[in-house]
This record gives sequence, C-alpha cells and structure tokens, in this order.
Amino acid sequence: MEYARPYFLIRSFAFLPSLISLVGFSAFRGILDTKTPVKVSAFANIFNAILDPILIFTLAMGVPGAALATLGAEVISAVVFMTLLRKRQLVRWRKIVQPPKWSSLEPLVKGGLALQLRNLSLNLTFLAVARVTQSIDESGVAAAAHAMAIQTFQIGGIVLLALSTVAQIVVPNAMVERYDEEEKVTVGGLEYAKLTINRLMSWGFVLGCMLGALQIALLPAIKKATPMQEVRDAANLPALLASALQIINGLVFIGEGVMIGTGSFLQLSLSTLAATLGCLVALRIFPPKVGLTGVWIGFGVFNVIRLIGVWIHQTKNGPLTKKNLQKAKAG
Repeated sequence: MEYARPYFLIRSFAFLPSLISLVGFSAFRGILDTKTPVKVSAFANIFNAILDPILIFTLAMGVPGAALATLGAEVISAVVFMTLLRKRQLVRWRKIVQPPKWSSLEPLVKGGLALQLRNLSLNLTFLAVARVTQSIDESGVAAAAHAMAIQTFQIGGIVLLALSTVAQIVVPNAMVERYDEEEKVTVGGLEYAKLTINRLMSWGFVLGCMLGALQIALLPAIKKATPMQEVRDAANLPALLASALQIINGLVFIGEGVMIGTGSFLQLSLSTLAATLGCLVALRIFPPKVGLTGVWIGFGVFNVIRLIGVWIHQTKNGPLTKKNLQKAKAG
C-alpha cells in the first residue's frame, strides 16, 4: 500500500486523457484507419519508455516517477488524437460542449452499459486473482511466480487480443453488401461475413497453438528474469498452464471480437459475467489445495466458460447462425 497509494493518486489524473485516447483510437478504427492509432500509440509509448528511467532512477522518484511517466504519455496521446480528430473534421469544439440529443445518445448508452458490465466482470476476475495470489504465502514467492506466469501468458495474449480487434473491424464491414468496382462483383453480406468468421476462428486456433508452443519454448529464457530458484520452481506449472490456455484464448478472443462486431453486447457481457462467477468459485476451491496452480486452474475455468459463450453465439442465437441466415435469406 505504501507504493500503491501514490501511484494510484497520480494515475487517477490520467482518467480523462485515457478516455480521449480510447475515443480517438476507436474513431480511426471505425473509419478503417488502423495505421494512425498505431503511430500515436507507438509515439506515446516511446515517450513513456524514455521518461521512465529518467524519473524513476535519475531523479530518484521511484514508483511515483513511473506513474508520472505514464501520465505524461497519456496526456500526449490525448493531445495528438484530439489534434488529428479536428484535422480530419471528426470532432468540432462546439459539438463537444453541446449536450447530445437522447436519440443519438441512446444506442451508445445501451451498448456502453452492456460493455461496462463486461469490463467490471473482467476487472473483478483479475482483482480476485491478485487477492488470492497475494494470500497464498507471506514470503512473496507465489506473487513473484504469478507475475512470471502472467508475463508468459501475455506473450501470446498481445497477438490474440490484436486479432480480436481485427474481428471487431472486419466482421461488420463484411456484413455490408457492396459492389467491388475493381473486381466487378458484389461482395459482402451475411453469408460472406459468416465465411469470414470461420476463417478468423480457424486462424485463432492455429495461432493459439503456435503461440502456446512458442511460450513453452521460451520458458527457460523467461525464468532467467529472476535469480530466485524457489520463484522459478513455483512458476513452472502455472507458466505451462498459461501456455496451454493460449489454444483456448485464440478462439475466445476472436469469438468475443465477433460478438462486438455483430453488436451482441449484452450476450457478451452476460457470458463474461458467468465466466467470472465460475472463476470465483474455482478460486475458492483450488488454491487452498494446490496453491498457485489452483489460481491458473481458475483462469482455465474462466476462459472455458467464455469459450462456451462464443460457441453459443456462433451456433445457437447469434445473428450469423445457420438458422438466422436461412431466415434472412427466406425474408
């Protein structure tokens, strides 16, 4: 808490800049410009990376210095996004200060509330995992080993989360039927979108397997991140489980991206809520018996339930299921 309080206080000032950056990122993604957000994010992160050692070590600010560096990067990102949005005429100052009409705000509120339920569920899951991990032992070995396992998990997670974002862009674009002037053919439509989803899910499975195998191969190098042998030993099985979970993650992340792309926000949120409840139950059962490995079993339960939610959406009640496609074709 000694380190967490000042860090949290400083980072709280980044709330508004972070929101502006998220809106800017989403706006450019919505017009199918994915390069601009990457450039802005790269610039902000390079700035953060340069400022971190200066504030943390050179100026001896420690943890608050890390928070200030991140805050600075968030502010720069927000300023650049606002400048670019105005330049592209995607925002106007008078529209920003003018309250929107309910008719234009209603879809955003409904979709936003559903996604907020999902975000709350995700945050509750990670908070519960952190709490259980911290309580396993008083030496800090379990927490350090968990951090190593999380780093292993994120090697592939970054790639798969990017594919989830791709699905959010590609699927709604594929659902729109249009005439291709170059090829002189009509492309798009619901059946075309379904084929696109099938390809994305196949790639998710293949990449999940490849990334899981890569993580297992990199485990000896990852273990060198700590000189403590007891931490390495404690991280062995959790890191292996983290690698194996990438197979599921490849399907889950892309499947949930598809759910966002088709506007199935409430179903996605309820699926995530069910997964969170399953994870919380697992965290009460397994960690007391098998320690840190039980935490990652809880993660496994969390992702398996999310996978079931994706399967239900794509085969039972989603807008692009076989049954609904036939209805749309008949209509």
